[in-house]
Amino acid sequence: MKKAYIPLGIFAVLLVFLAIGLTRDPHEIPSPLIGKPAPAFTAPVLGKPGETLSNKDMLGQVWLLNTWASWCVACRQEHPLLVEFVKTNPLPIIGLDYKDKEADGMQWLARFGDPYTRAIVDADGRIGIDFGVYGVPESFLIDKQGIIRYKQIGPFTEEALREKLVPLIKELQI
Repeated sequence: MKKAYIPLGIFAVLLVFLAIGLTRDPHEIPSPLIGKPAPAFTAPVLGKPGETLSNKDMLGQVWLLNTWASWCVACRQEHPLLVEFVKTNPLPIIGLDYKDKEADGMQWLARFGDPYTRAIVDADGRIGIDFGVYGVPESFLIDKQGIIRYKQIGPFTEEALREKLVPLIKELQI
């Protein structure tokens, strides 16, 4: 008779774990890369045949890697904020055009504005995989030594830019 309660007990434990998981904010998933060197990459620059950019080119400066794609609906929400952000914040932003066609990425930037210091192509998604990208948009703030200091999952909001990103940029640029 007591053996009949074992499946019920297991079910109850699983139900508790599910309930706890549903109360968590998926935008607050901690990245195992925070505090570690950014993954090495060399990628073609969007719209500049033969030109490449690597993470080593960014050493010595604080910069933001922003993953985006022309097919990304949430990127349309974030993009105008980034266009305005670069007007008042002198921070290099590298756009990682993730799993996109180069022509579509170039058309997107021509239509909606280009907040990027450089946009690079990640057609097969390998760079995004190395950074642990769950989906676009995602952004990584990287310090002067090439260490990832912050990860934004999903689109930036004005509040996240103002309250999280800007203070951290100021701290890292000292």
